[in-house]
Amino acid sequence: MHLTEWQSNVAATEVDAPARRNGAHARARARLADAVVIGAGPYGLSTAAHLAAAGLSVRTFGEPMQSWRDKMPVGMFLKSTPSASSISAPRSGSRLEDFCRATGEDPLVGHQPVPIDAFIRYGVWFMDRNVPEVQRMRVRRVARHGSAFSVLLDDGEEFAATSVVVASGLDGVAYVPAELSALRGMGGGEGLGLVSHTSEHRDLSRFTGRRVAVLGAGQSALENAALLSEAGADVEVFARGSRVIFAGTPSDVTHLGRGTVLKPESPLGTGWSLFAFSHEPGAFRHLPEPTRLWLVSKVLGPFGAWWLRPRVEGPVPVHLGHRLDSAVPEREGVTLTFATRGGGQQIATFDHVMAGTGYRPDVDRLDFLEPGLRQAIARTAGTWPALGRSFNASVPGLYFTGLAAAATFGPLMRFVCGTGFAASRVRAGVGRDVAAAVG
Repeated sequence: MHLTEWQSNVAATEVDAPARRNGAHARARARLADAVVIGAGPYGLSTAAHLAAAGLSVRTFGEPMQSWRDKMPVGMFLKSTPSASSISAPRSGSRLEDFCRATGEDPLVGHQPVPIDAFIRYGVWFMDRNVPEVQRMRVRRVARHGSAFSVLLDDGEEFAATSVVVASGLDGVAYVPAELSALRGMGGGEGLGLVSHTSEHRDLSRFTGRRVAVLGAGQSALENAALLSEAGADVEVFARGSRVIFAGTPSDVTHLGRGTVLKPESPLGTGWSLFAFSHEPGAFRHLPEPTRLWLVSKVLGPFGAWWLRPRVEGPVPVHLGHRLDSAVPEREGVTLTFATRGGGQQIATFDHVMAGTGYRPDVDRLDFLEPGLRQAIARTAGTWPALGRSFNASVPGLYFTGLAAAATFGPLMRFVCGTGFAASRVRAGVGRDVAAAVG
């Protein structure tokens, strides 16, 4: 079916849609949107702002900063420094420092940790300045129709778009080990459940007085453990590795803080390797796939920020060299069995287990993409979308940005400072799509 024919059918269908949908409100738009952006976090907002500034018609959907607002604990700090925590905008005046100055927030400078609540307020302020038309609505389905996409919203509206940009953040990417996944959803004391992921809690005070095991040795695992302990939980950390790594206390290597020839500074840190990942992400995709995947998993991970060390070492017991073998639900808790170094074993029972085991993007978990569309997307390592130079997937007109693009463009895509590179590349790709559709 040709695009124009499909659009006409959508408009004609609107006449009797209320009857067929039992009176539900439904609107169909015959006008073709140039682009749809799914997600209103840093990458979605930045992409939408750059697309709109290029003169494209853009519709952006999602709750502003939802993952940050609902999936990150109160009291958390960003891992990146203030200078690396600005969302890219097509015009000046929208950086984190501009937000602090405009709103009277305390300035965030140097290596001072950025509080998550301040960053959420910054994201909403950025949206109001650059993408005020964000629609706080869920996209129910995206399907491919000829040379365009059909987009169905929760309120029943259906419309056509030339391009779709998936910027859904942490939705559907939290990884829980198989030994624990079977216990997901099982009840625990006070409705807390037996197993969760570190990305699922806004208020950790709910665990006051509870015994909690945290699995992992990365930033989210260690920071959640510190916050749990400070909230009055009896918490222990279990890590597979032989040590927990914390970043060293930062110091400017020159009076200007710009680094030296031997240790240049970058948004990701000092040193030539991090400088390359920060400034040459376009070259990263040309590395062999196994190398890219290894670098994404190892560069800047797993470790704790320098300011986190005194909050973990001492207050929180950390068990090293512990590999989870099994998790068995009990009447009011879960019993964990760990294989330890030297062939030993440790068994302990907790009220709750919190997995700080990271994130693994998986195209098949994006249920708003129609099954046939998901199946048509080429993959990297079976789960990540394989992307071209403009963040374009193998399906023409479909783009992925943010964490989902890390397997193609490297560690920069795990941080807010990658929004500028991503948005400019997506803008160029969508612009070509629209030009071709018009032509």
